[in-house]
Formats: sequence, C-alpha cells, structure tokens
Amino acid sequence: MRKSKQLLVTILIVFLTVSCKNKQSKQSTTNQQSQKKVTAKDILGNSNYLAISYGGYRKSSRDIQPTIEELKEDMRILHAMNIRILRTYNVQLAQASNMLKAIRELKKEITGFEMYVMLGTWIDCENAWTDQPLDHHKESEHNAAEIARAIALANEYPEIVKVISVGNEAMVKWAASYFVQPDVILKWVMHLQDLKTTGDLSKDLWITSSDNFASWGGGESQYHVEALEKLMAAVDYVSAHTYPMHDTHYNPVFWGVFGNETELSSLKRIEIAMNRATDYAASQIDSVASYMKRLGIDKPIHVGETGWASASNRQYGSNGSKATDEYKEAIYYHNMRVWSDETKRSCFYFEAFDEPWKDAQNIGGSENYFGLFTVDGKAKYALWDLVDKGVFDGLTRNGNPITKTYNGNKEALLLEVELPPLKNEIIMNQ
Repeated sequence: MRKSKQLLVTILIVFLTVSCKNKQSKQSTTNQQSQKKVTAKDILGNSNYLAISYGGYRKSSRDIQPTIEELKEDMRILHAMNIRILRTYNVQLAQASNMLKAIRELKKEITGFEMYVMLGTWIDCENAWTDQPLDHHKESEHNAAEIARAIALANEYPEIVKVISVGNEAMVKWAASYFVQPDVILKWVMHLQDLKTTGDLSKDLWITSSDNFASWGGGESQYHVEALEKLMAAVDYVSAHTYPMHDTHYNPVFWGVFGNETELSSLKRIEIAMNRATDYAASQIDSVASYMKRLGIDKPIHVGETGWASASNRQYGSNGSKATDEYKEAIYYHNMRVWSDETKRSCFYFEAFDEPWKDAQNIGGSENYFGLFTVDGKAKYALWDLVDKGVFDGLTRNGNPITKTYNGNKEALLLEVELPPLKNEIIMNQ
C-alpha cells in the first residue's frame, strides 16, 4: 500500500513538472511573439496600423517649437483613435527628434503604447529659399546634413523609426522654389540603401521618397526619365500624393453637379461629388501603378499624402469651387480610409491637426485647415463619432478637453456647407 502511494506521488510530481514546463514554454512563446520586432513590411498596408501626417505646430510660426509635453499630449490623442504610424517632414527642426523622445517616454509610461514613424527629410535645390538664382539641377549644400541627421535618429530610435523618406514633393515641377531632378533623390536613396547593406542602418528600415503622383510617372511624359526609373527600382516602396481638393479648381473634371443630379437632394449631390473625388484620387494612384507595370517594376505603392481642407477664403471656398467645409472633409476622410483598407495601402492622411503657420499671411487660407482637429483640440465632423464613443475622454490639447466643433450641432454645421457648382458654371468660370 505504501509503495502504491509513493508511486502515485511520483506520477503526480512528474505530471505537475511537465505541465509547468509546458505552461512556461507557452508563456515564453507568447512573450517572444509580443516582443517580435515590428518592421515597415509588417505595418505598411496593414489596416491595424492607421497612418497620418503630423505636425504639432500650434502657433503661426515654426520658430515656436512644440514642447515634449505638448507632443506627448498629441501622441495620446492620436493613439486613442488607433493611429500607429506618423509621418514627419524634416529633421533640421527640433520637432522630429523631440517627438521621438516623446514616443519613447510614452512607451515606458503607458503599457501597450505603440507608435512608429516615417521620418521625413527635406531636400532642396541649390539656392532654394534665398534671393540667389535657383539651379534645379544642383542640390543644396544643406541636404547632406539633413540626411546625416535622419541616419543618426534612425539608429538612435530603431524601435520607432521604420521608414526614411528622402524629400517631400521635391521632384514635382510646380514646387518652383526648391524642386530638384530625380537624380538628386536617387543619390540619397542609394546612399541609405548602401548603409543598410553595410549594417550602418537596419536592413529592415524602408527607404522611399514622398512625392506627387505625377512625379512618380503618373502624369506628363516630362517626368518619364531614366533617373526616375532607377529611383523606382531603388526605393522599397513608392510614397505617392494625390489631392483632388486642389483639382476642384485646377482640373475640375470630376467636380460639380452633373446632368440629372440637380434633381437629387442637396446632401446626395454632395455625396456623389465626393465619391467622384475619391475615384479621382484612386485613379491618380493607379496611374503610378500603370507606369511602374510598363517598366516591369514591382514595388508597393502607399499614399504619402492626401487630404481635404475644412475652410478656404480663396479658390476652394465660396468664391471658388465651393469645395471646403467639414462635411465634405469628413466624407473624403472616411472614403479614403475605406479605399486604403480595400486596396491594402497605407494612407498617411493629411493631416492630424490644423497648423496656422502654413499660411500665416492669410488666416483663412486652406493650408491652415487640413487638420482633423482644430488647433485648440476640437474634433472636426469626421471624428464626431469617436467623441460620442468616449475615445478621447480624459485627453486634452492646450488644456482643452476634446469636444466637437459647432458644439456638436450638425444643423449649424450644414448651414455653412455649400453645394458644388453646376458643371456648366465651372466651364463658364474657367
């Protein structure tokens, strides 16, 4: 009997030991998975990682840089609405490096806080922003330092910086005050790719350039040059911009009320016009894909920028195409999120917060109003549903709780919404 008891005890000990080891093994596997390094390949095109363009400037001049606490305030707001990837524009100013510090601090302070960055570098031609003659075939002497700063930050914050972008709309020719030829962008992209090969940058870091769809070959043939073909082959993905809102004035082929649409309700007419705007944006991205296919280049394409301003006192407002208001902005925002999910493309929507420095000389200028939030932290109509769900409860900007614009009064908002003009009116005004 005593031997039987000893045998039972021995069996029980073995069972518990094996069970404990199996549990520890499962926990170890779970921990390894949770600690797995996230790469650009994992997050771009992944609908669980919403992307947005970010600038935290709250004043009419970038001379006043946002503080780390202000940046953390913004990071909490964006994280609450499931934003997980931010796009920045330069590294010569303090905002980019301070934002990375803010994210690292938040990762330590808040369990499960997750945010990644597409780090932008600003690239200019020779004599850009000076009174000297521009040379678009030569680059600014400042570009090398800009790239060096980006490399240093990518190495200092490898858990956060997942993409470096060489230039912002630096090749498109309407950027007359600073654009460069594609070979300049190619030079720096190749430099960064070489550093990945030598181990001086992470091999998982993706390199791109963020530019207008036309600059990526989706527009006029003047952009179809050998250097662009080499650039497309060199980047890890193409970051393309599309702005239908601007073309409600410059190329309104999709804009207005067409034919029998005049018989529909006002809101239905607006919905149809905004759906056409979304299709127009998609067609511009598709034009880049078609050009790449002709070249035999197979690379992902993601949307580096697209957006819709909520106000304009000039060509997109009441005296122009009547395109800008919070209602239309909301339709475009949600349409683009749906489209990007369906096409498995990241969309760095432009932009998170209004930035009054963008057109400091004209307080009513559209560039100041592309944000989904106002400067003082009010959520525009596109985000009212998130306010209703309590997503922003307890969060503030500039000390203000996150509330709705128009005090949440939709009727008051709609009073300021204008119908797109009749198609023949647009033609007459050209």
